[in-house]
Amino acid sequence: MAEMWINMGPQHPMTHGLWNLRVKVDGETIVDAEPEVGYLHRGIEKICENRTYPQIIPLADRLCYGSSLTWSHLYCMTVEDLMGVEVPERAEYIRVVTLEMQRLASHLMWLAAYAVDLGMMAGFIYSMRDREVLVDLLQSLSGSRLTYNYPRIGGVAHDLPPNWDREALRACNYIETRLKEYEDLYEGSKIFMMRNVDVGLLTKEDALDLGVTGPPLRASGVRYDMRKDRPYSVYSDLDFEVCSRPEGDCFARYRVRIDEMWESCKIIRQAIQRMPKGKWRTVAPRNAPVGTGLGRVEDPRGEGMMYVVGDGSDKPYRLKIRSPIFITVSAAPSMLVGYKMADVVAIMGGLDMCIGECDR
Repeated sequence: MAEMWINMGPQHPMTHGLWNLRVKVDGETIVDAEPEVGYLHRGIEKICENRTYPQIIPLADRLCYGSSLTWSHLYCMTVEDLMGVEVPERAEYIRVVTLEMQRLASHLMWLAAYAVDLGMMAGFIYSMRDREVLVDLLQSLSGSRLTYNYPRIGGVAHDLPPNWDREALRACNYIETRLKEYEDLYEGSKIFMMRNVDVGLLTKEDALDLGVTGPPLRASGVRYDMRKDRPYSVYSDLDFEVCSRPEGDCFARYRVRIDEMWESCKIIRQAIQRMPKGKWRTVAPRNAPVGTGLGRVEDPRGEGMMYVVGDGSDKPYRLKIRSPIFITVSAAPSMLVGYKMADVVAIMGGLDMCIGECDR
């Protein structure tokens, strides 16, 4: 049978963002694949050269609608490194609580989308229902429901509202009961297991060679997590495990994210219990010095990185963003070749694509 190329995209429903996947098939078997990105490019790195440092924070929020807090936090960390700003301890604990709450919300949105990709509408409804608990809390904190604009250079926009920490602890208790429900629902489904186990294999060696990070890397047996290996904020003071699996298939990537949600609940509880009183923000200078700043975080999708160059003015001379998904989607052919067309949605859906931060 003659080989042929098929375009899967560039439409949103299959691809979780505006990008195109070219798949070369021999019958139903995939023999080659080419990811094509660039359809959503917004030029944020260039726009930042014409905005003051504080004006860029809401732009960073929009890098990934699924995990906006992570990116605005990363930007603030990067500028703080450039300016030499010391963040108050209370602000660091608040950041960790909100970051882990954002991780929970991001993983739940991935789980919902993954469920409906594989025909499990019940999983979509349950996951989105429970994500609302977290989004409600983040909205009550920031006033926004998706792009929160809460971190600030030198801390956070404002202190926690009254009783917010109590409600956050209640949310953790609630999410943990639901995680048990997800495990029964997904892993008790024969169809889900058939479409995930031994599908989309990514070996440890390939993952490292291709620069993959985040859950896809840890699901291939590499216990690497920025929060442990290069601790930032107050993560070094908190007790949690790096979640990993040895199998390297779609099921391992699903399982790593489920395990990470358990750990996020553990981190939130510790951070709230240890959070000291005091200032929640240090006033940062208007102009940055001549020099460079670097920030690295463990985004829900992998390692996010920003590099900023200051020229002594109130605007950055240059800002460079390292997207984990840009690297992960480049590794897609390694996971696709040899599998069937019906496996494409499961394999690509399991990567948790976010094209906003990929294209920038």
